[in-house]
Amino acid sequence: MSKRVVVDPITRIEGHLRIEAQMEGNKIAQAYSAGTMVRGIETILKGRDPRDAWAFAQRICGVCTLVHGIASVRSVENALNYSIPPNAQLIRNLMIGAQYVHDHVMHFYHLHALDWVDVVSALDADPKATSELAQSISSYPKSSPGYFADMKKKLKGFVESGQLGIFAKAYWGHPAYKLPAEANLMAVSHYLEALAWQRDVAKLHAIFGGKNPHPNFVVGGVPSPIDLNSDSAINAKRLAQVQGIISEMKTFVDQVYVPDTLAIAGFYKDWTTRGEGLGNFMTFGDFPEKGMDDPSSFLIPSGVILNRDLSTIHDIDMNAADQIQEYVAHSWYDYSGGKEKGLHPYDGETNLNYTGPKPPYEHLDVEQSYSWLKSPRWKGHSMEVGPLARVLMLYAKGHEQTKELVDMTLRTLDVPVTALFSTLGRTAARTLETKIIADNMQGWFDNLVANIKAGDTKTFNEKQWDPSSWPAEARGVGIMEAPRGGLAHYIVIKDRKIDNYQAVVPSTWNAGPRDPAGVPGAYEAALEDNHTLYDPKQPIEILRTIHSFDPCIACAVHVTDPEGEELVKVKIK
Repeated sequence: MSKRVVVDPITRIEGHLRIEAQMEGNKIAQAYSAGTMVRGIETILKGRDPRDAWAFAQRICGVCTLVHGIASVRSVENALNYSIPPNAQLIRNLMIGAQYVHDHVMHFYHLHALDWVDVVSALDADPKATSELAQSISSYPKSSPGYFADMKKKLKGFVESGQLGIFAKAYWGHPAYKLPAEANLMAVSHYLEALAWQRDVAKLHAIFGGKNPHPNFVVGGVPSPIDLNSDSAINAKRLAQVQGIISEMKTFVDQVYVPDTLAIAGFYKDWTTRGEGLGNFMTFGDFPEKGMDDPSSFLIPSGVILNRDLSTIHDIDMNAADQIQEYVAHSWYDYSGGKEKGLHPYDGETNLNYTGPKPPYEHLDVEQSYSWLKSPRWKGHSMEVGPLARVLMLYAKGHEQTKELVDMTLRTLDVPVTALFSTLGRTAARTLETKIIADNMQGWFDNLVANIKAGDTKTFNEKQWDPSSWPAEARGVGIMEAPRGGLAHYIVIKDRKIDNYQAVVPSTWNAGPRDPAGVPGAYEAALEDNHTLYDPKQPIEILRTIHSFDPCIACAVHVTDPEGEELVKVKIK
């Protein structure tokens, strides 16, 4: 009888995720991804004022609050053909860009790097040798022997206290770790450095949105009045703060994040041949220069890549009934037309009346329904969304900076272009796009300042704010590229109220279960791509590939044997 390894939960922030891997010996033969928390925001939104939708939609996730707010207001603006002022577009770009940089750096150091970095091994490092390593790859000023000696002392204090605190309950000493002690100490030091860094850069959302998380939004622009002479508006002091935050972001990305990624990746080049899975990649596009109605001005273009073919980009029509559909064949939902049918999100249903087997369970019944996630498909294809999809799209479209960064990375690691299609490629792509976004933030800010100096301080479009001007029926889609991938909020408005609302999120594209044809989602396919577990009781290989997608909620990880008995718990506080 083949064994099944269970990791539950494994996610980061948004809900819970369970992974079950059916083993043939030590090799993963089939993998199954189950979302174990129901999301009912769509049902809650029905009957409400569309202008209020963003405040509820933000609560889909506890950390990616901004992206759901943006997608929601864009859906209403799209439905009502509602334009926004250039300053509002620039401010939204800056807020989304800040979300990217903050989210990606936090993910790498605090939620994914420790899959590759052995914290306990850092206690054996020589601070002087660590300093020499750090200075050989970066000009970051905090790289003296004394700095790393202090960091080593701090880490030693954790260990000697008998409690590793934030580093407790992990697979330290696992033979899959390959970094020398000095590289481990450097990475752990930057882990601690990033804790303070992220606290400061998160202030950009508070400046433009009033708070973070859950910044404020408004249909028709941004709730950020500009008045250089007012203490309660965006003034010269706050603009100077924004400039300081952007500079701080760029410095850390250029001098810490990018060099660390390349340094760590050099020891794990075997991970450039596993963890791809689908070979299908999709982007919706984002960061418009001229507005959401002009996709040609997007920094990140939209499109689909099938079967790794970078020479052919397929167009997406978000409104076409035969393109994007969601299935529930293996989900704990029912559709009124039957579980085998696919529905376009405008006609989508969030029907919780499913009466078949569902949690609690010992093991997933993978022949039936096994997830609270739906299975979205593009023209019947299972797709991967996220940083790798975006970098591949930019690379295929000939974006100059992307091509330079990707080619530099491939040369540095001495790997072929096919290395992009892997667990390590996915992790590297996240780093590279962080630099691309951080660099573009300076341009958006400069344009905002130039507009203000020219006398343009408008941030809100009052037209059509009066519902009496709305059509009796309207529908629209708000698209964006969230840090974790393509995000779309679909809204149907009737008699000035929300008649239907469906959010098709990155987690459903990547983490969704098999569809009626048995085609796996991106997580499942990636784990079925060349994964052998050294020790099924410490499945770090599963963590590396799933975490490369940046899933949500890492509050606790339990590993169970085929009988459901807990073997070990990994907990991050």
